Amino acid sequence: MSKIAIIQEAPVFLDKGKTINKACTLVKEAAKNGAKLALFPETFIPGYPTWIWRLRPGSDGKISSQAHQLLFNNAVDIQSHDLDPLRHAAKEHQITVVCGMNEREQNGSKGSLYNALVIIDDKGEIINHHRKLMTTNPERMTWGLGDASGLNVVDTPVGRVGGLICWENFMPLARFALYAQGIELYMAPTYDEGEGWIGSMQHIAREARCWVISCGSAIEVSDIPEDFPDKNKLYSSDETWINPGDSVVVAPGGEIVAGPFSKEKGILYYNIDLNKVSESRKNLDVAGHYARPELLQLKVNKKSQKSLIIEE
Repeated sequence: MSKIAIIQEAPVFLDKGKTINKACTLVKEAAKNGAKLALFPETFIPGYPTWIWRLRPGSDGKISSQAHQLLFNNAVDIQSHDLDPLRHAAKEHQITVVCGMNEREQNGSKGSLYNALVIIDDKGEIINHHRKLMTTNPERMTWGLGDASGLNVVDTPVGRVGGLICWENFMPLARFALYAQGIELYMAPTYDEGEGWIGSMQHIAREARCWVISCGSAIEVSDIPEDFPDKNKLYSSDETWINPGDSVVVAPGGEIVAGPFSKEKGILYYNIDLNKVSESRKNLDVAGHYARPELLQLKVNKKSQKSLIIEE
């Protein structure tokens, strides 16, 4: 048995340094309570750009530009030392950390943002880095599209871990790419919520016969800084919750065993029994004995995609 922690907390919105420090404090708390893995929400660092769903196309261009620049300035450069505090916390407290973030691209034009998910092992090493494959509706004005180089399942002390971000989880082939790598703990950090999302998490657990851990974004209007561009225009004074969270743990086969954790902030804990995975796959293993590879196969291009290739 291994205890996992779903960290349903708000970031220090649009402040990279303070949000990473908060993440380190939460990792310490989770480890103190016996957790061996901690999962944070989608783009926890430095927060999900909630405003993109509220802007009027063609009318709120100034607000959009100002807000995007704040997000860009506080996005994570994975090649720098930005994540060192979180890596040190994972190593010090011997816990695997799965964290969503806005990533500032540094290999090409240096002007794009990506919705990224990293897995940091209990030795403080980044063992997987995944960028969201497909962004949703107005998200396409914020983030670029990732490739499949991070579509991996990795070994950790709590089991074989992988994950997809928000509506990537509605992409059957992306899911199958993880199933076929023997995933045991399926991470689903998200900004989505409600019965429909929770039902999808149950479906994945029934389909993959693995543990599904979904971490939602719990954000209140009070979490948005007072100096955010035209805050009062975008967020009503009568509004309290922007997003309720709705984090859940779903057992192999589809039973909800913890959560939904709704309109609350805190850490949701659960003890994972990996034997439940193999027990459940005895009857259905969609990437194993229930597959028909002579009829159906998935091809995945895991090469990092680059817009500039220099041939010597």
